[in-house]
Amino acid sequence: MAASTPPPDGGFLERTFEITARGSTVRTEIIAGVVTFATMAYILFVNPSILGGITDSAGVTLNPAALLTVTALAAAIASIAMGVFGNVPFAIAAGLGLNAFVAFGLVATRGLTWPNAMGVIVVEGLLIALLVVIGLRERIMLAFPDGLRRAIGAGIGAFIAIIGLVNAGLVLHPEDGGTILAIAPDVVTWKLGIFFLGLVIGAVLLARRVRGALLVSIVISTVAAIILNNAKNGEIWQFGVADIPSTWVATPDFSLVGAVSFDFVGTLGAMTALAVVVAVMLSDFFDTMGTAVALGRKAKLVDESTGSMPRLRRILLIDGLAAALGGATSSSSNTTYIESASGIEEGGRTGLTAITTGVLFAVAMLLAPIAGVIPAEATAPALVIVGALMLGQAAAIDWDDIGVSLPAVLTILGMPFTYSITNGVGFGIIAYVVIAVLRGRARTVHPLLYGCAALFIWYFVYGTI
Repeated sequence: MAASTPPPDGGFLERTFEITARGSTVRTEIIAGVVTFATMAYILFVNPSILGGITDSAGVTLNPAALLTVTALAAAIASIAMGVFGNVPFAIAAGLGLNAFVAFGLVATRGLTWPNAMGVIVVEGLLIALLVVIGLRERIMLAFPDGLRRAIGAGIGAFIAIIGLVNAGLVLHPEDGGTILAIAPDVVTWKLGIFFLGLVIGAVLLARRVRGALLVSIVISTVAAIILNNAKNGEIWQFGVADIPSTWVATPDFSLVGAVSFDFVGTLGAMTALAVVVAVMLSDFFDTMGTAVALGRKAKLVDESTGSMPRLRRILLIDGLAAALGGATSSSSNTTYIESASGIEEGGRTGLTAITTGVLFAVAMLLAPIAGVIPAEATAPALVIVGALMLGQAAAIDWDDIGVSLPAVLTILGMPFTYSITNGVGFGIIAYVVIAVLRGRARTVHPLLYGCAALFIWYFVYGTI
């Protein structure tokens, strides 16, 4: 009997990414990468809207064009790195919720300068990478009950949804700068009309499973705003917003790259700085691990008999370094995107998908002039919609167990109503530990959880003063 002929060598791409072995083709991988980019590209405009809307204690406001450049730059580098070294179809970009933490939690509330705030993110990312290297990241994940992990994700969703409503002008802060309490006195305005238009378009397109729904929503809303603003002789938006840009492409502005300082400990104090880093690190922890496993299952990379996924530690390491890269480029913490599922649904199974997405982000750096044209009302719907999707994590929480449900509620409501991810995480951890101890389940609480509870008790007693 003649020996079977081995399959022909598929070339460099085949050898590097095992494309055929994973049931894909080069063409399929590239198309999948394009689809993933289309579903993620909204972050190019939403991230500048969030980070560019706050002036720091030094009077510095980040330039939207420069923010688009660094958002695209970090996403390009991180996604390509994930494709090359992780060989998975997972793309990375600035994380929604984490960027709100930087803008509202660190800069607006804590009084940090932008370089100091980005320094927090660099430290957080490097700590995550270190924990991955020494094998502690998975252990820390297991230390937190599932309900608390899901509540943190849902709370971040509620937080960014509220930010979207505020950016749109539908929900207002009181004049004294307190928490959000009031609806706008006049909801019949042209600006809110653009917001509602984008919200309806984005929601309907998502419901109909249209690729790039949020990006399409932003584009249509922006075009409508430009037409409206010009018809009103520029009276609705000023300073180049909702106006036809003088140029559509330009040389990328890298001025924010490396604008990082580590003096935040002096401003916050050592213990408060530690609590802040722990809070954002935990948020990043749970988001990435859950996202990576979910995407791995969709891409059929998880061994269902053992629950393990090849190269998981490498994937988590790249994600942690991507977070630090986000701080170093002033684009805020970067993380693996659940929107990568869109490319996986198109057949993406290897790192070539992520590389394709990364290359498209690199090309997008040329589009920086467009960032300043898009009004906040056009990007706000994306925040509300993504927030609504993230809130879905709360569905799996055990609401019948008060020892789980009460900490979850405090976490979910604490973030938007105090405008702080740190506060929400702290509320939930302390409540969970206290209830567990008082009902006789002290031994079921992991020592790491006790340590976090003690840290956040100190934070609330002394760190917020």
